Amino acid sequence: MTLEYPEDLKYLDSHEYVRLDGEIATIGISAFAVEQLGDIVFLELPEIGEAVIKGDSFGTVESVKAVEDLKSPITGTVVERNTEVVQSPELLAEDPYGEGWLIKVRIDDPDELEDAMTASEYRLLVEGD
Repeated sequence: MTLEYPEDLKYLDSHEYVRLDGEIATIGISAFAVEQLGDIVFLELPEIGEAVIKGDSFGTVESVKAVEDLKSPITGTVVERNTEVVQSPELLAEDPYGEGWLIKVRIDDPDELEDAMTASEYRLLVEGD
C-alpha cells in the first residue's frame, strides 16, 4: 500500500499532522502512524474548550498493539472534536486526512508551526531514501 502525505499539511516526528485554515488547526495522525498502530480500538480526545499545549499530550490512541500518547503540534483551545472517530476508530484507517481528523484547535501562535515538517520531509523521515 502506498501511503499518502498531503502537501497542504505540516507533520511532526511524533506522526501528528496539522492542516491550518486561518486560525483553526485541524489535527490528526498520519497514515503511516495508523498503519504502524494496526487496528485502532479506542481514542481519548480532549473536550471542547480545553487548552492544548505544543509538545504535550492531548489524548491517547489505543490499538491492539499499543497505547500511544497524542502530542499537540500547537498551543491553543479545542473548538471541535471528532465524535464520529471516537465512536468509530476505524475511520482513522479509512480516511486519516479526511473523516479521520481528531480535533480542531483555535491556535495561539501560528509561528509555532515553523519547526513542523513538510510532506516531503516527513516522507523522508518515515520511509527513508
